[in-house]
Amino acid sequence: MHGQERSLTASTPLDVSRAHAARDWMKKLSPYREASTRRSLFELAVTVVPFLAAWIAMAAAVNFGQYWLYALLLAPAAGLVVRLFMIQHDCGHGSFFPRRGPNDWTGRVIGILTLTPYDYWRHSHAIHHANSGKLEGRGIGDVDTLTVEEYLGRSRLGRIRYWLYRHPVVMFGIGPAYLFVLQYRLPLGFMGKGRPWLSTMLTNLAIAAMAAVLIWQVGLATFLLVHVPVVLLAAAAGVWLFYVQHQFEETHWAPDVDWSMPEAALHGSSHYDLPAVLRWFTANIGIHHVHHLVSRIPYYRLPEVLRDHPELREVGRLTLRESLGCVRLVLWDETRKRLVSFREVRRQRRLDLEAGALPAT
Repeated sequence: MHGQERSLTASTPLDVSRAHAARDWMKKLSPYREASTRRSLFELAVTVVPFLAAWIAMAAAVNFGQYWLYALLLAPAAGLVVRLFMIQHDCGHGSFFPRRGPNDWTGRVIGILTLTPYDYWRHSHAIHHANSGKLEGRGIGDVDTLTVEEYLGRSRLGRIRYWLYRHPVVMFGIGPAYLFVLQYRLPLGFMGKGRPWLSTMLTNLAIAAMAAVLIWQVGLATFLLVHVPVVLLAAAAGVWLFYVQHQFEETHWAPDVDWSMPEAALHGSSHYDLPAVLRWFTANIGIHHVHHLVSRIPYYRLPEVLRDHPELREVGRLTLRESLGCVRLVLWDETRKRLVSFREVRRQRRLDLEAGALPAT
């Protein structure tokens, strides 16, 4: 839809057609929502057991000075934490097990390892799903994204703050550490909500108890050398995945009057087409457009959807190489209906000034 302009208060025939098509896809994909307890237990086992084995091996490697083994296991251990988080994510959607109870308690226990309070995260993530792609619904459970007009309307200091927030070092380095280590410990925006707040406090207590036991067993230095880098690396990977699933050039945003949940789900979420080994570690979360369309589909059934409906493969498809270019996309251009870079905005401003379309400042 490059270069196409439309009113912000009236849908075009193309938009209406896409919305109807996306709604039809929701109906077609509903049969895939059925979860299997046996398959879910298998998926849990092949994630938890290797993670515990890797953690113990890394601790032993540190204690015996075998740092080559520690370095070799660091990335796989972090990848297994990412996979655990994705299982927790499915539990939050009620899609991992057939019944709610096993989903909730599995999610709460995993949250101790991922440093993510389950009920708090589930609540904020539900808001994200309910408002994904809605311009008026930004701010909770997503990456803060300004429109070009909002950015240009900010003061110089406001622009610098947004530039810093969207800088890769902050977004994928400082940001994940702040989110998982600090923000998830004290969810200030949810103080009036009983269960998310209680979940956070109980998760904090459980994390402290787990840390105390592990420190008693392996020592403080070994615990810090093993657990902290694994969790921080996993956090950075998790934020990166979430980022590219919605921050790609042809994503979809719309004001309330034009917003359609099925259309925003299918076209505002990418199909991050990763290599097989990364698909396993990320629990198929790259098939994000299908997940947003029908969030009750268990992650282990998402590839089945693409096999049965190959036409969905190319919707919002991003390869690993292509995804690297998403980092520069930081502002939503309401005229061109796509994400743009700071450089593109500066260039357009310069052209408008030269053409006399804008007053000199």
